[in-house]
Amino acid sequence: MTDAFNSPISADIDELWERRADLGPDDAAARAVIVAAVDSIDAGESRVAFVDRATDEVVVDERAKRAILLSFKVLGMARAQVGDFHYNDRIPLKSRLDGVRVVPGAIARWGSYLAPGVVLMPSFVNIGAYVGSGTMVDTWATVGSCAQIGTNVHLSGGVGIGGVLEPPNAKPVIIEDECLIGSRSMITDGARVSTGSVIGAGTILNPSIPVIDAQTGDEISRGHVPAWSVAVGGTRVKDFAGGTFGLPCVLVIKRLTEGERHDKASLNDILRDHGVSA
Repeated sequence: MTDAFNSPISADIDELWERRADLGPDDAAARAVIVAAVDSIDAGESRVAFVDRATDEVVVDERAKRAILLSFKVLGMARAQVGDFHYNDRIPLKSRLDGVRVVPGAIARWGSYLAPGVVLMPSFVNIGAYVGSGTMVDTWATVGSCAQIGTNVHLSGGVGIGGVLEPPNAKPVIIEDECLIGSRSMITDGARVSTGSVIGAGTILNPSIPVIDAQTGDEISRGHVPAWSVAVGGTRVKDFAGGTFGLPCVLVIKRLTEGERHDKASLNDILRDHGVSA
């Protein structure tokens, strides 16, 4: 499992996982091991998941997931205060913010990694998440637990990137480098947006939603937008006993040249032709 790619997290986590039912805040030795593991995720020294470039498959570090889940067992409720704001939680706020711009109203929890150059507008980043350099998490966007966001990504206003903690082997949402996720889009349940893609506003993507090539009508995948694509939310017609109804899908309406920089004006022209925007 985890050892297949030499997880940087201590194998002691696996032993603690096996006796997790017996753990609690009074177990100082277990707490030290678990806190060290989550600290490594917080520092970007380990991460919950990544894309193996040799196979193009998402690899999950189950040990990292287990450490996060165990932290809820061994950390007691604690009061925290930032200015006039008071919090009461098991998981503290993130304190390692080197090179990160954090606008008032943004919240990031300990155990999330924010690379130098990240910009957080008033938004929320949950434990286990990874946000790469040059990425903007825009106003009221949410990066859920363990979601993996690449470099130079723009999560537009109100975007919801879903989280996943259990089971430990479940794949999180992956947004790869150079992507633009349009306002109010919802990317959930381990869906994946590959490098350089643009997702139109209001698009819903999860592993049950077909991704269709608008030029051919062929289904490309379920819950995975391929690299350098412009994709928008759509519907496809399906017959049921009670009538004909439209079910959600995602339409790939254009393929971009690999490495093409996003020109917001031209992208908006493409998207407006289909009744959406970025």
